[in-house]
Amino acid sequence: MDFSLRRPTQTARNRRFVGWLCAAALLLLTGCDAERRKSDAELGLNPQQAAGRRVYDRHCDQCHEPYSTRGKKGPGLKGIFKKEYLSESGLPANDDRVGEIIRFGRSKMPGFGQTLDQQQVQDLLAYLHTL
Repeated sequence: MDFSLRRPTQTARNRRFVGWLCAAALLLLTGCDAERRKSDAELGLNPQQAAGRRVYDRHCDQCHEPYSTRGKKGPGLKGIFKKEYLSESGLPANDDRVGEIIRFGRSKMPGFGQTLDQQQVQDLLAYLHTL
């Protein structure tokens, strides 16, 4: 008997539908954190902050999430300056300490003092204040 020409039963169709429904739900759940990247204008960034965002994209984004407290290799940076102390090091959350970490590194983070000039560090700090 050739079963390839038979129509699927209602049970088989239901299982297939549930499978597609589960796959769609999984895609939606895994995409919950992902949202469209906003433009500098949508974020209300001034020119210095926008320049800092470009520095961030080039040098920081591979290890740090900007708009999440979840990290990649390093901690997420959302709200970094909204707390009194940095979550990983316990150092004060201010421009001086964060600037030192950017320039000289800390723990597993390499320093960028030989890569970024002082203006780029200042631009980056300005951007980090917007997170």
